[in-house]
Amino acid sequence: MERMADVFRKTARLIARGEIEGDLAKAAGTNTDGDAQKALDVIADEAFMAALAGSDVRYYASEEQDSVVELNGQGGLGLAIDPLDGSSNIDTNVSIGAIFGIYPAGPDGDATFLRPGRELIAAGYAIYGPQCSVVLTVGDGILKFVLDPETQEFVQVASPAGVGIDSAEYAINASNYRHWTKPVRAYVDDLVAGAEGPRGRNFNLRWVASLVAETHRILTRGGIFLYPSDAREGYAHGRLRLVYECAPIAFLVEAAGGMASNGSDPILDIVPDELHARSPLVFGGVDKVMRVAGYHELPDEEISALFGNRGLFRA
Repeated sequence: MERMADVFRKTARLIARGEIEGDLAKAAGTNTDGDAQKALDVIADEAFMAALAGSDVRYYASEEQDSVVELNGQGGLGLAIDPLDGSSNIDTNVSIGAIFGIYPAGPDGDATFLRPGRELIAAGYAIYGPQCSVVLTVGDGILKFVLDPETQEFVQVASPAGVGIDSAEYAINASNYRHWTKPVRAYVDDLVAGAEGPRGRNFNLRWVASLVAETHRILTRGGIFLYPSDAREGYAHGRLRLVYECAPIAFLVEAAGGMASNGSDPILDIVPDELHARSPLVFGGVDKVMRVAGYHELPDEEISALFGNRGLFRA
């Protein structure tokens, strides 16, 4: 963590300097799944690998690498990381960050990461925004540290305690409504119906398109995040990476007292079938995530009725 913290410091400074350092948002090729890489994606990935060389990290699995990289044959840990999450927001001065999960090293690289997220021993994220903060867990509660811009030291502060708040905020990319499955549309329809709908209250939509920013808000003041699968090509199994994004965030959210699922099943119970496997992701307060799962269990005639009373939720 000390080595990673040094990368967080340097990356925060690089981002704060913005265009002074050059065009950090310029195209830098594509990753293994064909997603566009930004210059800062590559810079961050190389910085983490360099910092962790010779550490106890044996296997390094990154969203920016095609396969697992062995850093130290004697190491006892495996690090799964999205070195720069939210890179589409680099040039807009919106919060971006890094997401990481730490496993005990397995017999080989793939075996280290192709396992249920419940076998993580630590997970967290760094968020680069008005503050540079690190939020992490080793499985029991969460810790928060803020980078002091004067001393360049990470100072522990009060842990976020908002995941269980009965917030009226929800996060989803509403522009994809027409592509969603019926249960997801029904769930959002009921939120949009507000006080006049079956939920009997008004809700507020939030969407930053930066997973670390969405997570930070929900851990701080509650709500729910949804990135479902949909009918578009390449989205049938969701879009977020199970190993680098979904499992670490789920491990962190559950440690904070929340819940994370793929819409129906707990994220931490899913075994990825390949290193860059994707998954839908729903996380937030336990009652909110369970309600989404309930919509997936309703009969078709109930989820098809716009703003109708959902049998599962009648008094």
